[in-house]
Amino acid sequence: MGSEQTKAVVNWEEVRSLFPSLANKTFLNSATMGQLPQSASDAVMAHLQRRDATAAVDAPKWFDDLDRLRAKLGKLVNATADDIAFIPSTAHGLAIALNGIDWQPGDRVITLSPEFPNNTYAPSLLTRKGVEFIETPIEDFAKHVNGRTRLVMVSALNYVTGFRAPLKEMRRLCPGALFYVDATQGCGAVEFDVQDLDIDMLSVHGYKWMLSPTGAGFLYVKPSVRQWLEPNVVGWRSHHNWRDWSNLHHGMPEFSTAAERYEGYFPAMPLYYAMEQSVDLFLKLGTATIEARVLDLATRLRAKVESLGGTVQHPDSPILACRFPQMDSNQIAARLQELNIIVSARHGLLRVSVHLYNNEADLDRFAEGVNHAVNLRA
Repeated sequence: MGSEQTKAVVNWEEVRSLFPSLANKTFLNSATMGQLPQSASDAVMAHLQRRDATAAVDAPKWFDDLDRLRAKLGKLVNATADDIAFIPSTAHGLAIALNGIDWQPGDRVITLSPEFPNNTYAPSLLTRKGVEFIETPIEDFAKHVNGRTRLVMVSALNYVTGFRAPLKEMRRLCPGALFYVDATQGCGAVEFDVQDLDIDMLSVHGYKWMLSPTGAGFLYVKPSVRQWLEPNVVGWRSHHNWRDWSNLHHGMPEFSTAAERYEGYFPAMPLYYAMEQSVDLFLKLGTATIEARVLDLATRLRAKVESLGGTVQHPDSPILACRFPQMDSNQIAARLQELNIIVSARHGLLRVSVHLYNNEADLDRFAEGVNHAVNLRA
């Protein structure tokens, strides 16, 4: 993917200027909520104004715009437009996977420990059907994969520690299972090539690293999986010929072979006009260029944390989980927020996350803020 992208020098300060919320804040919290470019807000208003101007008589054409975004999202993860479905959250994407499998007693689901609650709550309920649900540290993953493993589900980046799951190796170890990856943490900041990683389903809610509104997400589903994975969100758009609004099909739907078969409903259109603006930015800059920038910032940030006596887990991630023995992470996060430095605390760790709009000045202000908060000498 990266080799096809522009190698032009990027003016990162110009990129930063696209995000109005950063004018007066040191924002290092994209793992919680990414910021929107001004063009995203403008695109939402333009759609609503168009809706008013036309009295929404052109609503069928909105889906042509949606298909344009579908193709761009496919390009972002090295897939086709047909491989992409729109979802309002990763809970919906996960439900499509879980409810589309014909579970039998003794079947096994495996996830890593610790995981985001999405990936523990829902599969825990499958135990009522006699399904075995296993949470395991990555070191013990291989020993739990067996012939009854039907589903392996994992977050691309751990939301607490920043751990970057070894997706290729995990896929190699479970060739017979459905391999489901939640890339809400990471997609937009690091590269995802679903072909190279051999991912069956990639689920992304766009409000973090995709720099999109809450409620805008997408789901990649491999063509071979679509042959057997039945939709379980069924509505007026489930029939393959739903675009014939004047003569909608009555009776049992015949599903499309494309991933839009998993939609069924009328999406929240304004949100996707916003998402398209961020996707355009990602494609213009190139995913390899963005990842290199983000990981460079993470490396620089790690050095600053360590100079202040702190430690960082998994520095190869845009999520840096920091620990400062001098003070509780919740207290540090609160004191930093008083200085308009936005980070978060998760399970005893200070979570600091960098994205393409951050710069060295952000890192310096963070270090100064931590120094002030814990009364250390820089």
